[in-house]
Amino acid sequence: GYLALLFLCLFVIKSLSLLLSSPLRLNRRTSVNMRNFSVFERFSKAFQDHPSLTRILVVSTISGGGLIAYSEANASYGANGAALVETGTRKKKVVLLGTGWAGTSFLKNLNNSQYEVQIISPRNYFAFTPLLPSVTCGTVEARSVVEPIRNIGRKNVDTSYLEAECFKIDPASKKVFCRSKQGLSNGKKEFSVDYDYLVIATGAQSNTFNIPGVEENCHFLKEVEDAQKIRKTVIDLFERASLPELSDEERKRILHFVVVGGGPTGVEFAAELHDFVTEDLVSLYPRAKGSVRITLLEAADHILTMFDKRITEFAEEKFSRDGIDVKLGSMVTKVNEKDIAAKTKGGEVSSIPYGMIVWSTGIGTRPVIKDFMKQIGQGNRRALATDEWLRVEGCDSIYALGDCATINQRKVMEDVSAIFSKADKDKSGTLTLKEFQEAMDDICVRYPQVELYLKSKRMRGIADLLKEAETDDGSKKNIELKIEEFKSALSQVDSQVKFLPATAQVAAQQGAYLAKCFDRMEECEKNPEGPIRMRGEGRHRFRPFRYRHLGQFAPLGGEQTAAQLPGDWVSIGHSSQWLWYSVYASKQVSWRTRVLVVSDWMRRFIFGRDSSSI
Repeated sequence: GYLALLFLCLFVIKSLSLLLSSPLRLNRRTSVNMRNFSVFERFSKAFQDHPSLTRILVVSTISGGGLIAYSEANASYGANGAALVETGTRKKKVVLLGTGWAGTSFLKNLNNSQYEVQIISPRNYFAFTPLLPSVTCGTVEARSVVEPIRNIGRKNVDTSYLEAECFKIDPASKKVFCRSKQGLSNGKKEFSVDYDYLVIATGAQSNTFNIPGVEENCHFLKEVEDAQKIRKTVIDLFERASLPELSDEERKRILHFVVVGGGPTGVEFAAELHDFVTEDLVSLYPRAKGSVRITLLEAADHILTMFDKRITEFAEEKFSRDGIDVKLGSMVTKVNEKDIAAKTKGGEVSSIPYGMIVWSTGIGTRPVIKDFMKQIGQGNRRALATDEWLRVEGCDSIYALGDCATINQRKVMEDVSAIFSKADKDKSGTLTLKEFQEAMDDICVRYPQVELYLKSKRMRGIADLLKEAETDDGSKKNIELKIEEFKSALSQVDSQVKFLPATAQVAAQQGAYLAKCFDRMEECEKNPEGPIRMRGEGRHRFRPFRYRHLGQFAPLGGEQTAAQLPGDWVSIGHSSQWLWYSVYASKQVSWRTRVLVVSDWMRRFIFGRDSSSI
């Protein structure tokens, strides 16, 4: 290529010399005039006098530029190709199922150009789900809490998106089978996608517990579309209640809003709805005044059971003052078109007329995950079981995170013999306290329940577990433990094994953790940074996932929020509401949504909530 380019350059130079020297062969008068021409004018005059040669020169120049570009591209491709052949590497294809908290966090934090990411999801955006209760009442607009998935991710990572739903995972052939959304083409099209790594982040669906009538008559609050339907239904019910010749009994039924589930979502929606009604709708719909009721049904003894008891008590007292009827110990048994049947713990069944029901009682497994779990022998579980590195058990190249999965934490007592053997470096059959302490860092990293147990018992270190082995003079350095004594010291540690909650905070941290693991996959393959393998040689590639709880909020209406932060710090009131505003604004995935959400809050403060039914 470069040799041909050299000949071409020589030809161009020769042509130029002929063009520039051509005026010397003209008559004397022309030659004299040419002396006064500038270089540019001489070129122009030569081009006009010799059009054929000019065309050849232009074609040669263009061809030369193309040849240069081709040569460089071909050389680059050849060099890259040679490198690929020599190293045997190529871009690994990562298929990401889902655009929720876990999937978006993974995509946002992945920063390695060696991967090709294929995103597959029926929705082409990320939704900030903690603000969905605000969307239901117009406090925040729906488009303010969503960000197109194509706007998320690093520019150096090759990503593409397919708007489709995965209906089957085949781990044997490393394929996922998908179905396009209805309306994108003539009917739903099915296709398959190959992968090297599969990241499952499909989330979960609302759990109806197979109660009759729930699916047909209740609203859910999992997606942006659900929030929009609730908002339209609320306004439509107020419009219906304002029609003439409507009986008071029917008006009261229409304006009775029932919320099933006393968790954070149900409580926040009930509070948002109460504010919407009292601050905006009652003044717009005079006939509705005095007929609106909000009832919250909870099967447990208290609402917000995952919060501190002080928050639970304050929330129940505030709802009572606001007129929100909280029925504790009420289990829904059936939902009809106009009434709901609930049974108390005493067995008493009551029928409650309603105008709208919002069902917020927990999450269930999606059908594609159920099918996949049956394939890999996890059919009796509620969620995909993964190890501490978020890898699906029994599938080396498949990872699962977020609400669709749960970490199956390895128990200390399952590996206690292997731990003893690893710590016993001199293979004496006994373990000195010094040997135990040297292995303690790896043990705490591999089994986080050990550290949790020490904190719960307010122990300073592992030595406090072995106090019974002290000598009279208090010396511990030469104490030797047998396997039975070692087992006895760690027998209660596994009581601290806990399952992580299905929250956005957990999913986001898992996505960020897995992205960092992918970024450093090759580096950690050569230089592992994880704890010692108790049942094997060497070390684990990465440190296992460790969840850090950063606190949680429960908006209770009336510009009051309950906040529970690390360190058992509880704050309730207006100051916590402003903290809630700042945290939720900062957690938006882009400056666009951050500005939109803050402007919606300001609009609501100035003009109130929008009551149009769109």
